[in-house]
Amino acid sequence: MKKLAACILCASMAASLLAGCGGSSESDGTAGAQGGDTKTGQESSDKSNVINVWAFTDEVPGMIEKYKEMHPDFAYDINTTIIATTDGAYQPALDQALAAGGADAPDIYCAEAAFVLKYTQGSASQYAMPYADLGIDVDAALKEADIAQYTIDVGTNPDGKLVGLGYQASGGAFIYRRSIAKDVWGTDDPAEIAGKIGPGWDKFFEAAEALKEKGYGIVSGDGDIWHAVENSSDAGWIVDGKLNIDPKREEFLDLSKKLKDNGYHNDTQDWQDAWFADIKGEGEKEVLGFFGPAWLINYTMAPNCGGTAVGEGTYGDWAVCEPPIGFFWGGTWLMVNKDSSKTEALRDVIEWITLDCTEDGLQYKWANGTLNGEGGTKDAVASGTVMSKSDGAVEFLGGQNMFEAFVPANQYAKGTNLTQYDETINTYWRDQVREYTSGNKTREQAIADFKQQVADNLDVVVE
Repeated sequence: MKKLAACILCASMAASLLAGCGGSSESDGTAGAQGGDTKTGQESSDKSNVINVWAFTDEVPGMIEKYKEMHPDFAYDINTTIIATTDGAYQPALDQALAAGGADAPDIYCAEAAFVLKYTQGSASQYAMPYADLGIDVDAALKEADIAQYTIDVGTNPDGKLVGLGYQASGGAFIYRRSIAKDVWGTDDPAEIAGKIGPGWDKFFEAAEALKEKGYGIVSGDGDIWHAVENSSDAGWIVDGKLNIDPKREEFLDLSKKLKDNGYHNDTQDWQDAWFADIKGEGEKEVLGFFGPAWLINYTMAPNCGGTAVGEGTYGDWAVCEPPIGFFWGGTWLMVNKDSSKTEALRDVIEWITLDCTEDGLQYKWANGTLNGEGGTKDAVASGTVMSKSDGAVEFLGGQNMFEAFVPANQYAKGTNLTQYDETINTYWRDQVREYTSGNKTREQAIADFKQQVADNLDVVVE
């Protein structure tokens, strides 16, 4: 899969691709239970009766097919184009299709957190139809569904109009080992552990020292705190066309070095074999936890924990609590082509996926694992209203209702610090931070080299 910037990141990597392997250097795991990199289509002689859907996995197309199944009077065929984000193939193809227009142009198209701002606020935002133009009472619907603000911010165009929403919530929590928490602090209660590791990084490092005294690490590697750092910053990498290093992101140099110099982690790189070993509890030293959204639990940790039932590997030895700082990581947004004439049908589909908070809506079924029948994977969704009335109890988390942690997590996250260059710039930054913490460069040299990389490779002013 792509060298994705997770959090940006992310193209949805199917769980089967992640299981037991290193995967990409970063992934936002929004794939959920589905994935794919194929192109399929249903030809129809009457193109006015066809809805063209573009996506990078089969997740959203599968949802739309489910909508058709549940609404037999829906009189449209679905023509699906799926192009994986691997090697950057999806965006150029989508851009070309949007620009060409006509009967074969996308009616609905998807973008992930790694590049969604390009389509909602950036160079391709002119193609997105405001949800209000579909006939949706946006303000009322957002309020009723209690949609997380960060997803709204990301999906709002420069004119202040909502053009994209998702179905999945990717607000982050701290995911920790119950047995380790009990050994160090005598409790595994989420409220108690939240008070041990935060709020703020000072408390986090106090906890790291307490864990070290017992022979544990607090995280696997510095990548485990990066998404929390990145997405809690006040500003993004680009401000008024110029490179901006937000103080909170610059602090990552110091946080990363503190982790390494004090032996608070195993110095792994996320998505590599040693990182997966720490999920199983088989690393150099056992580590307390990982930062991430519900998808990290469902599609990365559960398949790689060394078991499928309580007592096997680390399965069932996990819990989630409030993180030291609020953040989000990943997500998929749905947009509608402003030139599409099928607005009534598109409104119905978009509302069902992104705003319907009834038990018949996509999000309720997604949250409760019932989209394809009972017993499916439960996931955090964009609607707080839905999660508040759903059963989020997960065996992997020792029976904990994960929504108790992820509903507030979605409210703490912010979506005003993204740019369309994040995937590339994040890679440059993290590489330079590792050079610094490894002792290969001074702090000043690492920053200077980072700026030079941006200046050499991107159309961004660097001062």
